[in-house]
Amino acid sequence: MNEFQDIDALLASTSADRTPLPTAAERRQLRDELGLSRAQVARALGVSPSTLAGWEAGRDPGGEIREKYAYFLRQAQEKLRSRTTPAANTGDPLLSSPVPAAAAVDDQTELPEAQPCVLCGQPAGHQVAGYPQHLDPAECGTTAAVPKPVRPQKSALREELRRPAPAGQQRRAGRGVKVVPVGRRVQAASDTPDLIGAAVAAVLAEHAGDVEAATAALVKRAIPDAMALLDHTRKGGRYDVIAHPWLPDILRKQTARGADQIWEARPKWTRPQLPAGRHEVTALDINGAYLSALKTHLPIGQLEHSTGNQHDRRRAGVHLITPPAWDHDAVLPNPVGNRDEPGPLWVTEPTLRLMLRLSGPKYALCDPPEIHESWTSGATESLLEKFRTALKDARDRAITDNDEVTLEYVKAMYSKFVSTLGESNYNRELYRTDWMHLIRSQAFANLWWKAHRAYDEGLMVVRAMGTDELHVTGDWRAVFPEGRGVTEVKVKDVYTVGTNQHPAPEPPDSPS
Repeated sequence: MNEFQDIDALLASTSADRTPLPTAAERRQLRDELGLSRAQVARALGVSPSTLAGWEAGRDPGGEIREKYAYFLRQAQEKLRSRTTPAANTGDPLLSSPVPAAAAVDDQTELPEAQPCVLCGQPAGHQVAGYPQHLDPAECGTTAAVPKPVRPQKSALREELRRPAPAGQQRRAGRGVKVVPVGRRVQAASDTPDLIGAAVAAVLAEHAGDVEAATAALVKRAIPDAMALLDHTRKGGRYDVIAHPWLPDILRKQTARGADQIWEARPKWTRPQLPAGRHEVTALDINGAYLSALKTHLPIGQLEHSTGNQHDRRRAGVHLITPPAWDHDAVLPNPVGNRDEPGPLWVTEPTLRLMLRLSGPKYALCDPPEIHESWTSGATESLLEKFRTALKDARDRAITDNDEVTLEYVKAMYSKFVSTLGESNYNRELYRTDWMHLIRSQAFANLWWKAHRAYDEGLMVVRAMGTDELHVTGDWRAVFPEGRGVTEVKVKDVYTVGTNQHPAPEPPDSPS
């Protein structure tokens, strides 16, 4: 009996010659040159657009899906090669352009109105392969000089900008068509699909208007719907996000039910002492804490290691630091949170930026932290901005319309989006544990700044808890707007601490 039978069988079942794939840049170029969107290709392959984005960023698929992707790329190359037809060598560089010649293309249609020929600029009555063009080369005046449009002088342009618009025109300005960016183009805002509104309407209809059943169904599908919304808002985005990047060990759980090594600086602070007397304390609820925190500096690509006590504001990630001493715990929470053990620890970008800002000349509340090493990537603060704006707008409309179904649905979308970015079985499309930590820490940093604002405006800060709870005394309405919007706060609780009675004076010492 062969002792290595199982190993031989395993090796025989694998293919040593894996299907080769073009480079990452060529993969995206092939799709772009065919005019196909990432969503279209992903749908044909049976994967998510985020997964396809990872392949176009350099990650390779495996198994059967690799064969399907390789087939798509081969066919795309063949289709592009078949489109390229060498032009006749006429000696004229204009006629040697990549625009298809009339004799070589069957796609010829007559135009209802003459349009400028793409070769000579003179009126042409036909189009070839979608391009206005003369069918007879004798009619094409490619050698004729095309007059350049006369541009107004710069001084005339400046004068026109200074000149106020007529009053009637100013009044009509608000009646124009509102537009929003869609890739490199714009389109009417009214034409932008409302994925959230459509989902709510469909589920309500499915449950015959039963609000509780519809809300439960929408909350259950919040994660896949959030990913679909993210993919929609990423169309035309300037950055390709790596959906499943390699992560350093500090971002991996140490045990199955344990945690990784990143410290999120979650505040759980209570003022140690209040002045004597009776105090009315208001517990404020910070609306949409995680929704606001989606606007933070997020690393775009795979994290890279560096050492040294330097911080590059163009990058973001996690950092091993020795935090500075904090001497203001009597009135404000420590920006690094409650920590019992001294020494270095891994913190996120928002926590580091908070401490660097507080150590600067404007505040000078502490010494700068000492940075030992970092895992970072090139970053942007606007990576999730369209996604955040879509959720915020839907939330605002739901509040205005008193639509609790949509409100609960949107809340589940952004809160579960953040909580499942790590090692979660509920979200396999986007695996960015670093993002999860950074967004959470940004929410904590936002709460810290609200506490500082309250203190700076003369309120007494009593507690700061988690991401969305701030307890203060004093006229808080003069500092924070009240309401349900993401820039507003609402009252969670009102309670009193202490009494009106001052402690009785101690009796004088008895004479000896």
